[in-house]
Amino acid sequence: MNVSLSASISAPPQVVHSVPATCSSSQRLLTLAFALIIAASPALSAEKGTARATSAEVAEKKTDLKELRGQIESLRKEMAAAEGKRASAADQLKEMEREISVTQRELHNLSAQRGKLQATLKELGKQAQELEERLGHLHAQLESLVYHQYLQGNPDALRLLLNGENPSQLARDLYYLGAVGRARNQMLKETAALLERKTSLAQDTQARTEELSSIEARQKEQHGKLVAQREQHKAVLERISSKISEQRKEIGNLQRDEKRLAQLIERLNRIIASRPVPRKESAPRTTQSDKRPTNRESATEIANEATPEAAFGSFAALKGSLRLPVRGVVTNRFGTSRQEGSTWKGLFIRAQVGSDIKAIAGGRVVFAEWMRGFGNLLIVDHGGSYLSIYGYNDAMLKQVGDSVRGGDSIATAGNSGGNPESGLYFEIRHQGQPIDPLKWVNLK
Repeated sequence: MNVSLSASISAPPQVVHSVPATCSSSQRLLTLAFALIIAASPALSAEKGTARATSAEVAEKKTDLKELRGQIESLRKEMAAAEGKRASAADQLKEMEREISVTQRELHNLSAQRGKLQATLKELGKQAQELEERLGHLHAQLESLVYHQYLQGNPDALRLLLNGENPSQLARDLYYLGAVGRARNQMLKETAALLERKTSLAQDTQARTEELSSIEARQKEQHGKLVAQREQHKAVLERISSKISEQRKEIGNLQRDEKRLAQLIERLNRIIASRPVPRKESAPRTTQSDKRPTNRESATEIANEATPEAAFGSFAALKGSLRLPVRGVVTNRFGTSRQEGSTWKGLFIRAQVGSDIKAIAGGRVVFAEWMRGFGNLLIVDHGGSYLSIYGYNDAMLKQVGDSVRGGDSIATAGNSGGNPESGLYFEIRHQGQPIDPLKWVNLK
């Protein structure tokens, strides 16, 4: 039987004597060793390399985020001080609605962490199974090698020298004996490495399991806290709902709320303009027609079932292809009269409490705070002096400085701020001026 040598093992020493046609027992053992060497190649999966930002870039981003949040917090305090002692019945809901929002954001984050951990545990289980299969295969190979060495008497180099065989056969036997030893050592090393990896996987799985249990316990605790907060909020709202209703009918209150929002937008635009972030915007300016309401009958409600998805390009270039942020029914439209006086500067979309609200396009959260007249209010900067505004939120899932993509969940619908119906108050503004959202969205 001819032997085909692996490229990883050099040819045996050349001798001048002839070699017998029939291979010795050592040669047969070498054939088995070569097969085992090839079969014993490591099968552990390699981790994918990921591009990492330099420490300088990370530090710069953290500093920028900290600075932005500091500016927004200062703005919030200035606005709160400017309101003075002008109390509103809805202000009694402020702290409770802020706490409910924070609790829900925590629950949302815990759910995301839980999902990631479950996926990690599933992957660890898969790796552990592959590891067990590989170890079983190696054990079988080692057993086979030891068994064949046993059958051949397990000759050592000294015994071969003392046998007095011809020099050519002796050289080959010694070479083959070394090859078998190397094959065995290779398998033993791989077995040791796999056993070490198995121990590491077991420890990692145990740590992830404990982390998952901790998250589930925190979820249960936060859920109980949320239930208590909602009960307290419900009791207070029932007590002051009539007072809120009376105040909402006062034109002065509505005008003050609108003025407060306009001032907030103006201040935010100044902060955004001061940020050292280059903006590329080549789309045309907002036209006067965008600031006029659509010609549809104002009494007709519009059902919306589509939600935003990821999109590319400047915000202005997305005009006509955007989606409304939440599934629901548009009951109040831009430019139509309000019962309390004035006109609507945006849309009110009636939706169930807890409905998912998504960012209409990519951008950065520049405001996420409770505000009189709008409840939990979240504002996203899309660049090019375009802002999208989301009010009456039950929960705000993003914080100031967070980057968002079109279609990302950023809040849940509610009736914070004492609004009588649950849903979303939605605006689009350009250079501080409100524009008709229905001229920017596709309802088909």
